[in-house]
Amino acid sequence: MVVARGMPDSAAVLVPHAPVGVSAARHRLSADLDAWGISLDVVDDAVLILSELLSNALRHARALPSGNVRAAWWVRPDGLLAIEVTDGGSSTRPRQASPSLSAHGGRGLSIIGTLAADWGVRGSHEEVTVWALVPVTRRSGDGLWDEFDLDAVEPLD
Repeated sequence: MVVARGMPDSAAVLVPHAPVGVSAARHRLSADLDAWGISLDVVDDAVLILSELLSNALRHARALPSGNVRAAWWVRPDGLLAIEVTDGGSSTRPRQASPSLSAHGGRGLSIIGTLAADWGVRGSHEEVTVWALVPVTRRSGDGLWDEFDLDAVEPLD
């Protein structure tokens, strides 16, 4: 996995067009969001969204000319976490399905639609990007001292 860093609170990675890269990308996203102070519930949702987007790209689309797919994430000024996966396109556009109860797949974009504030697809036949936006909440602190009024604590003699 190749990593490119940009502005603060942003990252882009090239993920091999094979299942082996999905886990590394999920761990990288989780570590980045943790370092940026994003709340754990948002981290969990974002990791699931990235996993679904990458899995769909690997299953249904071609690789980019480099042989990879590109994943990127950043916190936008409006407080939304943008997550994107770009692949080499396919003969069809990604769309939300309505699988039967006994179907073994087809629920990924429905899951994304539930977790994300919005999602969509842009691009051409040669390159397609599927994106999702997740509202960001930041941790208020590490939680260890949240219930104590530190100003009221008397020093030890």
